[in-house]
Amino acid sequence: MPTSPPQTSDARGGGDCLSPSPVQRWTGEASLICEFASALDDTVATVRSNIAAFGPHYPDDTTVGGRYLPRPAAPGFAPGANRGWTTGFWPGMQWLAYEVTGAPGFRAAGEEHVADFERRVELGEDIDTHDLGFLYTLACVAPWRLTGSAGAWRAGIAAADALMTRFSEPAGVVQAWGDLTDPAQRGRTIIDSLLNMPLLTWAAEQTGQERYAAAVARHCARLAERIVRPDDSTFHTFTWDPATGAPVGGSTAQGAHDDSCWARGQAWGVLGFALNAQATGDARLLRAAERCADYLLAHLPADGVPYWDLVFTSGDEPRDSSAAAIAVCGLHELAPLVNAERSERYSSAARDILRSLVKGYTPGADGVRSDALLLHSVYSAPGGVGVDEGSLWGDYFYLEALVRHCVTGWRRYW
Repeated sequence: MPTSPPQTSDARGGGDCLSPSPVQRWTGEASLICEFASALDDTVATVRSNIAAFGPHYPDDTTVGGRYLPRPAAPGFAPGANRGWTTGFWPGMQWLAYEVTGAPGFRAAGEEHVADFERRVELGEDIDTHDLGFLYTLACVAPWRLTGSAGAWRAGIAAADALMTRFSEPAGVVQAWGDLTDPAQRGRTIIDSLLNMPLLTWAAEQTGQERYAAAVARHCARLAERIVRPDDSTFHTFTWDPATGAPVGGSTAQGAHDDSCWARGQAWGVLGFALNAQATGDARLLRAAERCADYLLAHLPADGVPYWDLVFTSGDEPRDSSAAAIAVCGLHELAPLVNAERSERYSSAARDILRSLVKGYTPGADGVRSDALLLHSVYSAPGGVGVDEGSLWGDYFYLEALVRHCVTGWRRYW
């Protein structure tokens, strides 16, 4: 196993990986040609003020009354400590802001979190989770791509190795939740897991070890087969028999009911299948991404921002702006991979949804005081958690969506 970054270029065509990569600068000329320029500037300003407020600590998963509080204390963890599945989105926003502005304060903040994520994986603090991809792709792989940080590289590889311990045979999937010996969770995966696979793809590129890429290929193929239903909607979670690998069935924890379609899960499907189709070359994954996109677009309300479950298309149910932001990134990712007609449809839909978010789901649009970038997100409607609040993942993907549309040549972190 390599213990330091290889002396080669970034897998996506960057410069020497041990040297800082060029970053995009948000220039006046670029602002003139991007309709989302003002929104991007607003988000960067909010990230800057939140850095001043939180310092090296971490906000909670969602706002409370429109304001982020420090992540609450838990056994073994002080308030604001690095625990849970969402802390990587916070440095992820800082690295996006650094790319947009080149301001050293954003880089310094991100590098402070790199050190904390190195410590987290070295000490094994709250890493028994499949969400290591969410955490370490943004907190460590992104800064490695931008700065060549050897510590970030080592932490990313260590996190990939920890994630691999959750690969379950003979089902060929990465277990989502719980202890690996928990009978209720063995053989279970969730659609969110598609965004954890790019960490393993990166580890395969960096180390040359096929085991990482093989796990990605098998896991994603199984999800394409079973977590996408015949009508192109998706289950939140699907379970395989841990002894035989035979499919057992789908269910939900976040959706309205087992047969409904959780909106954020469908959005994860659009983005996740598109990313992994490129990583694996598996045409079935590309088709799964298209199917997820088509179903999502067919079940949106008039303003393009979904209710928390796609079974709802009108009425007073809460919207989930975070699902819309993820969908914008997914449609933007998918558009170059498909034929011209579909490409235009997906690109146009991405722009329309992003316009709707800017105009109706941000603090400036609502005229409210909030330190979230994006309002009206939902964490868990069934659990009554984070309903109609800002969320770290909603903020991150909203900012990524703006960067995707405004910064020419931006290279994604996933």
